[in-house]
Amino acid sequence: MDEIILKKYAKLVVHTGVNVQKGQPVVIMAPIETADFVRAIAEEAYKAGAKDVHVEWKDDELSRIRYLQAPDEVFDEINSWKKDFNLTNLHNGAAFIQILASDPEIFKGVDVSRIARQQKVVAQELKEYYDGLMANKNAWTIVSVPTAAWARKVFPELAEEEAMNKLWQAILKAVRVDLEDPVAAWKEHTLNLRKSMDFLNSNNFKYLHYKNSLGTDLTIELPEGHQWVGGSEYTTGGVEFNANMPTEEVFTLPKKTGVEGRVVSSMPLNYNGNIIDNFTLTFKEGRIVDYAAEKGLDVLKNLIETDEGSHYLGEVALVPYNSPISNQKILFYNTLFDENASCHLAIGRVYSPCLKNSENMTKEQLLAAGVNDSLVHVDFMIGTEDLEITGITAEGKKVPVFAQGNFAY
Repeated sequence: MDEIILKKYAKLVVHTGVNVQKGQPVVIMAPIETADFVRAIAEEAYKAGAKDVHVEWKDDELSRIRYLQAPDEVFDEINSWKKDFNLTNLHNGAAFIQILASDPEIFKGVDVSRIARQQKVVAQELKEYYDGLMANKNAWTIVSVPTAAWARKVFPELAEEEAMNKLWQAILKAVRVDLEDPVAAWKEHTLNLRKSMDFLNSNNFKYLHYKNSLGTDLTIELPEGHQWVGGSEYTTGGVEFNANMPTEEVFTLPKKTGVEGRVVSSMPLNYNGNIIDNFTLTFKEGRIVDYAAEKGLDVLKNLIETDEGSHYLGEVALVPYNSPISNQKILFYNTLFDENASCHLAIGRVYSPCLKNSENMTKEQLLAAGVNDSLVHVDFMIGTEDLEITGITAEGKKVPVFAQGNFAY
């Protein structure tokens, strides 16, 4: 990729993504294939006044070898340095940047129980870290750039170089780096998202009812005190940041025990290097009581059975079918992009700022308010061109929210 464009993108990540402050540590978690982009981010972070930039490299090929060859017991433990590294940086006020770019099927053929066990122990040991990010104690963002294996999956009909170029262009468009002033474009975008947030918050719906031709017929109760958020957010210390780049969603939390009916996926889900496709979930009193999948059923089973909280939902997100990423008509096999092309839900942990005053509530009070907790938070896509969503107020008034896949207001 052109060096000027790479630096332009890196500048956006540093200033709009995590909004690096003078004297602040920065942590970058990235695949080794994205080294050029990591270096560009590090340079921009230092220019912005970062105290230091720490990089945690990932190598999916090495991880695959480990899952296939390592002795069984290693998947029930993690090295203590990983917990220490994350918690130390969390407590030191670091900004966290994750580059999400991997082969969507890197772990195809790997024993999924090994992956599930490793992911569970990592989530357990790093729960304080993940809870801190989900509570906006630190600025954090997730971004992406192409890798060869990912580009080949998205554009299998193209030669590798052409596929990489095409994926680059799609990503740059999605994050608005193709525009003359991406920072200004993001500010305008945040204001547009707030119009949807204002509509939803002013109506203060008690329920949302979803229905489409795939077979989704689902009612979601929203807890008292819920609020819709989206676009830029603020840390508990008042620093503005954007957690996802790109983002086209506005979202809130469901009441843990208030989900009833059946939902059908509208896109494949890339989870832990395996694809789950054409799956359905059935809910009763909030809990997943039945599920099926045409592909990746064992992966879906391991996800749902991670813990008690992974049997419930933690997020309700609205994205119009007529939106910038959706209109590219590309299946990215990467949740960062696919979730921003489709209405989606999330299994597991709640994003706590979606509940008013959550930062001042005890764990018991959050549970009583209907907040779900889990070791996982996994988004899956349910939006379609014919999706209808009706909002129902506490007084029983019905208001169209989505009609034919888009906001009805």
